[in-house]
Amino acid sequence: MSRAQKRKLGQIALAAGIFVAGLLMPEGYVQLVLFFAAYLLVGFGVLKEALSNIFRGQVFDENFLMSIATIGAFAIGEYPEGVFVMLFAQLGEFFEHYAVNRSRASITEMMNIQPESANVYRQGELITVEPEEVEVGEIILVAPGEKVPLDGVIIEGASSLDTKALTGEAMPRAVYEGDEVVSGCINQNGSLKIRVSKVYSDSTVAKILELVENAASQKAPTERFITRFARYYTPAVVISALALAFVPPIFVGFEHFSEWFRRALIFLVISCPCALVISVPLGFFSGIGAAAKEGIMIKGSNYLEVLAKCRTAVFDKTGTLSQGEFAIEQILPQKGDEAELLELAAWAECYSSHPLAEAIRKEYGQNIDSNIISENEELPGLGVKTVAKGKTIYAGNIKLMHSLNLNPEELAATAVYLAADGEYLGVISFNDALKSEAKEAIKLLESLGVKDSAVLSGDKKAVAVQAAEELGIKRVYSELMPADKVEIFAELKKEYEQKGSIIYTGDGINDAPVLALADCGIAMGAMGSDAAVEAADIVIMDDDIRKIPLAVALAKRTAFIVRSNIVFALGVKGVFLILTAFGISNMWEAVFADVGVSVIAIANSMRLLNIKKLKDKIINPN
Repeated sequence: MSRAQKRKLGQIALAAGIFVAGLLMPEGYVQLVLFFAAYLLVGFGVLKEALSNIFRGQVFDENFLMSIATIGAFAIGEYPEGVFVMLFAQLGEFFEHYAVNRSRASITEMMNIQPESANVYRQGELITVEPEEVEVGEIILVAPGEKVPLDGVIIEGASSLDTKALTGEAMPRAVYEGDEVVSGCINQNGSLKIRVSKVYSDSTVAKILELVENAASQKAPTERFITRFARYYTPAVVISALALAFVPPIFVGFEHFSEWFRRALIFLVISCPCALVISVPLGFFSGIGAAAKEGIMIKGSNYLEVLAKCRTAVFDKTGTLSQGEFAIEQILPQKGDEAELLELAAWAECYSSHPLAEAIRKEYGQNIDSNIISENEELPGLGVKTVAKGKTIYAGNIKLMHSLNLNPEELAATAVYLAADGEYLGVISFNDALKSEAKEAIKLLESLGVKDSAVLSGDKKAVAVQAAEELGIKRVYSELMPADKVEIFAELKKEYEQKGSIIYTGDGINDAPVLALADCGIAMGAMGSDAAVEAADIVIMDDDIRKIPLAVALAKRTAFIVRSNIVFALGVKGVFLILTAFGISNMWEAVFADVGVSVIAIANSMRLLNIKKLKDKIINPN
């Protein structure tokens, strides 16, 4: 609990003590002073805010309702009721702030991943600078206990990294020379020398902090509805209260005015929309906070509501359903030997970030002198063209070979075909195993109501179909160019839009347009490209595909709690408003209908923060 919260709670406790002392005193001047002192102690802030809002033209809000109701109670001599209403209103506000801070803690904990400095080698010396000052290619040193300040590749050392703040995973990750590391992790033991691969503004930690800062700005439709509702609801109840105070006395006589005026005051207290205005945004905020604890970064509460209505899931294959870590299976030269073909492939793919290119360079295992490369060009959807040592090398898929008027035998497996100077050189085939948890994730989604699923893949038909069959996915589209993915997904979206929202999960640059087109795009953050993470609405930080059904389950739970809060608040208030109009309820019951309902709704929303049971059910069922 913060110092401000403790001070607020102490203020409420002091006011409550004075109020109780006033109740124990006999009627008279001293009792009135005690009641008035208690009222000002807890109500001065509300009165001040109401007056300030009036001057700003924002008359009808909860502060205005509470002020006129309690001042009216004092005016008709109902001093205890006036103090009690304000006292419990402040207690309800305290619980509201406490709940918001609990929810915010799950998200603002992410702010602690921001590194304060970086130790960088310059001119043979180790100096400390701001992370923003470090350039790509520079070498930084991360000592044990320090945060990794920038993304990069380990060039010396081995250690264990605490990635919990990023991924929600408690188990440290072992890293060695040659491994990629991302900013925001904590180095637990050995010192690491890291070659920086991204400037700070493009680093993982900067992207996450941007997500955190912007998450609250994207409101769900339910939140926007409640905001609009309160805008019309508050003046409506004020007019209704005035009518309740002045219209009946016209017919029954103004000698009964004080009774109707009292009912109008009770009516105002009950009608205060605090429970809705507080609990609905808090519910979505708690859902985002709970997801953040598990390494699921949701860019706005509107995506929680979309995810809750999900009925169709479409997946990229490589890096999403599969491990994305290709290994060379066969090297099949048309002429010459395997080593020569592998060397030419490594030259061709020396600048590519494609997983197949990385597998080729890893197998080659030698440093490539960049001076031998005079030209390098990406051929979208086909492969690469590289000029090395005067030789023009083409490396890519079978379509690239056909574009060169070459017709080699096509392999069923994922493969890179090579040609140079118009001559076919051979092919390298790869294997990419499915993620062990992928099949489980698909079944979990089906159990959550996501009955329809499909795979969009650039792989060969045989490879994509085999993967889909293993996972139990019936619809599969293969050998797709980036534009093909967009076109097919648009057709799927049109086909399934009547059933509910449609989500897409991917990790590559070519997935970015589809992620943007989906009702809710999900990127695999650990291995995903910057473009995919940027275009996505939700980012899974540790690439565990089971986090998708966990996010869907959390979204459904959030939507249920938000709806139940709305029904409960409006239902209770409606009953008590009717009772008040007939003179059955009193001010004490009005306090329950306002503050009590708010506290119950807040407590209900806070249940979302306890994600452990939900996680155990989805990810750790045993």
